Order: sequence, then C-alpha cells, then structure tokens
Amino acid sequence: MTAPPRPARLLSWWRMSTMGWCDAGVVRNTAREPQHEVITVKLTKKSHSCVRLEKDGRTLVIDPGVFSEEDAAIGADAVLVTHEHPDHFEEGRLRAALESNPEAEIWTLRSVAEQLSAAFPGRVHTVGHGDTFTAAGYDVEVHGELHAVIHPEIPRVTNVGYLVDGSLFHPGDALTVPGRPVETLMLPVHAPWNKVSEVIDYVREVKPRRAFDIHDALLTDLARPVYDGLIGRLGGAGHSRLAPGEATDL
Repeated sequence: MTAPPRPARLLSWWRMSTMGWCDAGVVRNTAREPQHEVITVKLTKKSHSCVRLEKDGRTLVIDPGVFSEEDAAIGADAVLVTHEHPDHFEEGRLRAALESNPEAEIWTLRSVAEQLSAAFPGRVHTVGHGDTFTAAGYDVEVHGELHAVIHPEIPRVTNVGYLVDGSLFHPGDALTVPGRPVETLMLPVHAPWNKVSEVIDYVREVKPRRAFDIHDALLTDLARPVYDGLIGRLGGAGHSRLAPGEATDL
C-alpha cells in the first residue's frame, strides 16, 4: 500500500491539532466548558423561628426572639424581623446585634422599627408587602401583610415574610404563598394558629424542593416523629428538621 499524498497527511494533522481529534471522519472539540462559580449559602437553625444565613462572609439573621439564643443575632450584618410578637422580636437581642456591629442594619415592619429607629438612626428600615431591597449582599423580597388568625377575638397584627435570594422563604407567622418557585421553605410547623393539615397543605401549595421546620419550640419530642411522618409522607417535598445550632449547606 502506498503512503497517502503529503497534502492529505497535512490536512489530518491540522484537524487534530486545532479542533481536537478525528476518528472515522468525526471531529470532536475537547475544549472545556466554562466553569460557573457556585455560591454556597450556609443555613444554621437557631431555636424556634430564628435562622442564620451565611454567604461570602456576610451573615443574615431572621427573627431572633425570646425563644432563640441570647446571642442569636450577634455578628449579623443584617437582621430581618417578620412581626412584633416576642417569640420573633426581642428588643434586647436586636440592640445587642446593632451595638456589636456598627455596620449592621435591620429591616422590619413599622411596629418594630418604631421601637428601635430613634436609638439607631439610619440603620432601621421599614418595609411592607411588595418591597424589594438588598441587605448585606442578600436580595430580599417582602411578601404578606397579616398574621394568621389565632382566634377571631384576637386582633391580627401585621406580618411579613421574606424571600431571600429568590430561593429561601421565611413566612413568619402566616401561611403566605410567595407566588413564585421556592427552593427552601422555612416551615412554621407548630403554633396556636395552625394545625398539621394546614401545614401539609401549605407545603403542597408552595411546592418547595425542601422544607425545614421552624416555629417548633413548643413542639415536644414525643410529637416530633408524628409531625415528621405526616409532613414527610403527605407534603410532597423533602422535609427535614435541624436541631438548634445544627447547620446545612443550601
């Protein structure tokens, strides 16, 4: 068999050198796809309805109330408060957070802001349903207007939920549906204003990829497996609970 003409050998070499490799007439490009940076958010469960989010060295805390740890908001760059009830808002914890970090700021509704804004001018911001803002590098949307009904004879206070980075939703004390897809739902699992069937239906309506329990300080250890089984089996989403101080990456 005679060797192929030199031009054919040169063409084959050129294809292999510039586009990858040739096999049976198929040219494949072996160049790597561009890599996109993945930003990890660390979620730490504090007691009751309080959670901490950490991303790029910045910390966001939601609802440090009387049932959460005294230092739950210490070190936060931003704090969000859903409403004025003491299990979500405790003035001393917020004052400690602002005093420990002169750059820290708070976003909340008017009834809470009025109790702090005079002492920390320019650092306490009033928000309501439909507002959007950026807090310590987190993009936040505000959803909801009223606390869930505890009893018809008890007046309903204002309550707002926070959708953080378009991914994690903390509804406070209401079963607010944010109206857009949610990756992670902070689920108020046990309260004087709800029952487990409503909690299950709420998960079904929001359709998150995963739900983590909050508002659980009054839920006994005896009842937790019952709630876990019902919500996990009927909710239609991944359901987990974290112990106070336990963390996971989102």
